[in-house]
Amino acid sequence: MTEASFYHLQSTPLEKALPKLLDKIYSLKLRTIVLVDSEERLSELNMVLWTFSSGAFLPHGSAKEGFPEDQPIWLTTRLENPNDASVIVITNGMTLDNLDGFERIIDIFSGRDEDQVSEARKRWKNYSSKGIPLTYWKQTQEGSWEKQ
Repeated sequence: MTEASFYHLQSTPLEKALPKLLDKIYSLKLRTIVLVDSEERLSELNMVLWTFSSGAFLPHGSAKEGFPEDQPIWLTTRLENPNDASVIVITNGMTLDNLDGFERIIDIFSGRDEDQVSEARKRWKNYSSKGIPLTYWKQTQEGSWEKQ
């Protein structure tokens, strides 16, 4: 059954928090889709994943690079699963109606934007009404995550 986890950004922006989450997912040998809202955001995150740490590397790609079957992390602007991922990270506020193929949804949103918080509450209610197990993680001032 699919699980959904909500990650409430408080102290750092997506560009700082996402690589750490992806690194953890990658260390579990899970394949991931990262759904973003624009080509500009995709390019930005692509660069961030190359440079976020001098001691770490997150293998990833997008349609621009191709070969999705070889990419454990796939960046995209549309709902797709070309790398056979079991995890999807949603950064654009989309609610998934078709959960086929995904074991875990990670919904990450900014706590500094009241519209994003309000929309995240709606997604929470939607998933809850479908009987999807939910968890909520709030970012601390230091940038780590606390389960609420």
